[in-house]
Amino acid sequence: MNIKMDDLLEYFQLSGAPSAVSPRFNVAPSQEVAAVRVEGTERRLALLRWGLIPHWADDPKIGYKMINARGETVHKLPSFRTAFRKRRCIIPAGGFFEWLKKGKEKQPFYIFRQDGAPLALAGLWERWHSEEEGRDVESCAIITTAANTLVGRLHNRMPVILEPDDFKLWLDPQEESPEKLSTLLRPAEENVLAMYPVSKYVNKAQNEGAQCIEPVTEKG
Repeated sequence: MNIKMDDLLEYFQLSGAPSAVSPRFNVAPSQEVAAVRVEGTERRLALLRWGLIPHWADDPKIGYKMINARGETVHKLPSFRTAFRKRRCIIPAGGFFEWLKKGKEKQPFYIFRQDGAPLALAGLWERWHSEEEGRDVESCAIITTAANTLVGRLHNRMPVILEPDDFKLWLDPQEESPEKLSTLLRPAEENVLAMYPVSKYVNKAQNEGAQCIEPVTEKG
């Protein structure tokens, strides 16, 4: 999440955020991500582990397989359906990466909003209790949908990107209708996003910093 905190608070109308939140440019599964959710009557920012661990799971390693949830089936699958009804969140991001296959190589691209606003990725969160550690682990997954034309040049799927008018419905803890909520799980409009190629520096999860999103000249 490479977004200024003041912009984040304003865009999502947040009441507060944990002090530990710092800019990130290359987040990998199992690492913490910032997420907007309703606590009581307020929208607040929380830090959640990326990779949803269902509350009934025996092993937290299942989270490595639960980084994404397909919008078409999220309301049906046992791993996600309860969270879809009761524990929805928004994962803010400056942008996301996708890769274009070129023979044996893959060229990374950075995808972001043309208007410079944060991306609001539709997500779910869960709370799982670790008996071994004696504590609760809160985790999340990002919901995906079919790609729009722009992202479809690289991949057939993309994250669900919510618009500000969608936030109230998506975060409403009283709303549990799959039919109503599913209307938000759509590809981004064609004029919303832009993208450019970036260095393969981003391909290593341990690499961090603004270098991850610096544009480069696409070869070939």
